[in-house]
Amino acid sequence: MKTSTMEVKYIDHMGSDNRVVDAARVSFAKIAANYSEEQNAKLIAYLAKHNHWSPMAHPQLTLHVKAPIFVARQLVKHQVGGVWNEVSRRYVDSEPEFWFPEVWRGRPVNAKQGSSGTLNIGGLAYDPHTTCEQALCAYNDMIEYGVAPEQARMILPQNMQTEWYWTGSLMFFARVCRERLAPGAQQETREIAEQIAEIVAPLFPVSWSALMEN
Repeated sequence: MKTSTMEVKYIDHMGSDNRVVDAARVSFAKIAANYSEEQNAKLIAYLAKHNHWSPMAHPQLTLHVKAPIFVARQLVKHQVGGVWNEVSRRYVDSEPEFWFPEVWRGRPVNAKQGSSGTLNIGGLAYDPHTTCEQALCAYNDMIEYGVAPEQARMILPQNMQTEWYWTGSLMFFARVCRERLAPGAQQETREIAEQIAEIVAPLFPVSWSALMEN
């Protein structure tokens, strides 16, 4: 059984901090070059503080993300301003990969969601790794028997890795990261958001700092 880690890769991007400034100043037929770096930075800070989101939507970014299905289904909820195209096991015959956490977390006592601390699962009647291996064997048997991949895939666990191209504006990814880096967010989605932030921050340093601060 193949296992792998969650990963976010940079594909390409369009624009810069100056694209934000140019979009904001076009009303006055001005561009970033007409002002100092300090003046442009102040404008970006103002835009972020007062939620003038449209200038922040002009820069665009494309990422390639690899994560387990249960994480992807949390992240795909972010729709406005983003585009998502995902691998499909209707068409792919490669061996599925699976993701497992380094530690298992306990259920919180006074909350309906989230987690608390770490938990030793040595006493479980069913080992998660063994269960996934059995599901994978059943899937492979069904494929070899001639079952349509679009049906056979239904028995694969939610910790199976999936991957997708994710394109969105600077503002879009700022919203994703603000929500998924919040203390109450699921830890696995926080890990993806942290990787996204590490990629985006150097590309749009002034705008990203202002957006994440606000």
